[in-house]
Amino acid sequence: MDTKANILLIYTGGTIGMIKDFETGTLRNFNFKDLLKHIPELKLLDCTIATTSFKQPIDSSNMNPGYWADIATIIEERYEDFDGFVVLHGSDTMSYTASALSFMLENLNKPVVFTGSQLPIGDLRTDAKENLITSIQIAALREKGHSKIAEVCLYFEYKLYRANRTTKINAEHFEAFASLNYPALVESGVNLVINNEALYRPNRRKKLRVHKAMESNILLVKMFPGIDETTISHLFSYPEIKGLVLETYGSGNVTNEQWFISALKRLIAKGIPVINVTQCSGGSVAMGMYETSIELKRMGVISAKDCTTEAALAKLMYLLGQKVSPKSFKTIFETSLRGEMI
Repeated sequence: MDTKANILLIYTGGTIGMIKDFETGTLRNFNFKDLLKHIPELKLLDCTIATTSFKQPIDSSNMNPGYWADIATIIEERYEDFDGFVVLHGSDTMSYTASALSFMLENLNKPVVFTGSQLPIGDLRTDAKENLITSIQIAALREKGHSKIAEVCLYFEYKLYRANRTTKINAEHFEAFASLNYPALVESGVNLVINNEALYRPNRRKKLRVHKAMESNILLVKMFPGIDETTISHLFSYPEIKGLVLETYGSGNVTNEQWFISALKRLIAKGIPVINVTQCSGGSVAMGMYETSIELKRMGVISAKDCTTEAALAKLMYLLGQKVSPKSFKTIFETSLRGEMI
């Protein structure tokens, strides 16, 4: 018989950790040690909950790889003491952080569930309570002595997703996130319905390895009709650039004007990896399907396949941080490492 699961709640910042001062109408962070005062329903959960938080909670718009490393360090240091982790994070950049953590935490055998809310925890119509309670329930799920979920996930509005498959699609609705290229792992209704076939299957014999080096000197360029040679020349001439993510049209298409193709070739000749990710919310890159992507395939542009932009960026930062050799970079990038692509 399994004992109660121990869950660590990590608060980084964001709307979910705020309450409204009804005299002034402003939002302020509350002390997470007083969590039960705000959500007494947590006493009903069949698990024990501990909390920790950033010394200074941050708005997720200020999130960066240094803070990602801080989250990874907390999990690394407390990994043996807890059965699961729930990370409270602002929704705006949650998919970026959660995707990054999926690569930083290699051989993860326990759940790391990111969640947040659109309304503060003290608001009358808040989504914070349901998101938090169900995230903790999911993190506490166990089967045959092991955690049922063993990957980095994102829970929002009744659905648990693989984190590196998500993107934020709405700034106002409670259904703020979507995973268009991969099914939900769990759906919350009267019962928690688990999609067992979709779950990541880790090698439980391997120990957790935490990678904190992430290369942030990369460039994200979104293609648009009218982008010109002067703009591209200026961007691509950045002397510290280590990698480029190109958000392309449809299935990976770009303008085939010679000035643009030549600019990409010059980057690749310097050993700088160029990643092709579709700017569409769903679907996949398939270079060579149309004439406007044939040249990309020929010159060695790397396909992000059905990755989200967030996952493609995180994976690029991770692999560059690991000093992967240019000879093997394309092969490794185009291989699924954490279930982020087909």
